[in-house]
Amino acid sequence: MADAKIATNQDICLAMLRDNDRDRYLACLLSPEERRGALAALYAFNAELARIRDLVHEPLPGEVRMQYWRDLLEGNAHGSTAANPVAAALLTAIEAHRLPRKTLVDMIDARTFDLYDDPMETRVSLEGYAGETASALIQLASLVLSPEEAPRSADAAGHAGVAQAIAGLLLLMPLHRRRGQIYIPLQILSATGLNRDAFLAGEDRPRLSAAIEAFAGLGLEHLAKARGAGSIPPALFPAFLPATLAEPVLLKAQRRGAFLFDRPLQSPQWRRQLRMALAAARRKI
Repeated sequence: MADAKIATNQDICLAMLRDNDRDRYLACLLSPEERRGALAALYAFNAELARIRDLVHEPLPGEVRMQYWRDLLEGNAHGSTAANPVAAALLTAIEAHRLPRKTLVDMIDARTFDLYDDPMETRVSLEGYAGETASALIQLASLVLSPEEAPRSADAAGHAGVAQAIAGLLLLMPLHRRRGQIYIPLQILSATGLNRDAFLAGEDRPRLSAAIEAFAGLGLEHLAKARGAGSIPPALFPAFLPATLAEPVLLKAQRRGAFLFDRPLQSPQWRRQLRMALAAARRKI
């Protein structure tokens, strides 16, 4: 009965990913079946954190939702976790694969930045944010796939996660700008002659393009470092599959610059699925 409940929770996580994070859903399907449920729980938890800003109109309700997950991971859950399939599946994955709870709590803390409109100050701040979100997710997935080999890919995971995070932020940049959010570090904006208000106004297209090109270039720089960090053990490669979608976004953003606000950067679903399937076969980021 308990095993059936675990399987049901994991199926719910997969269904949630199918609806809200199709790329990581496919990454689960391209992973070993016996690891699929735990990966789905991790990715569903990430999706829950990522969509909090979309569900609230003020930071305080978002903070409350973040605190729910923090309490859950720190053993202070309010009520039964059985009512929340994602929470139950996440706790099962943590216990089954001895995942570090602190890494997950740090992910929540980093995501708190999303609730506010404070600008990202420096490149180091951005890399720290990406490291505790996208990079950490790759490392946690690696622990699920092969805890013995996971340490071998830590450097690659760190850089691949930053590249993936920047690609994701470029895809969401039109939405973020409408909200008044800026993830391009002020350090980069300043170097291109912009400040926060000028970026949000969007009137200086040449400087806007220069800032976006520099931001995408930072992502490509980290992608190159990930590729140069050595071969990824085959058992761990499914953890890197979502990151294989970063390069087309980064290159397209570099070419388009400010025109990314006029046309979406995202490739069609079929093309992303094909790229991930080919990457899984070739085992190259």
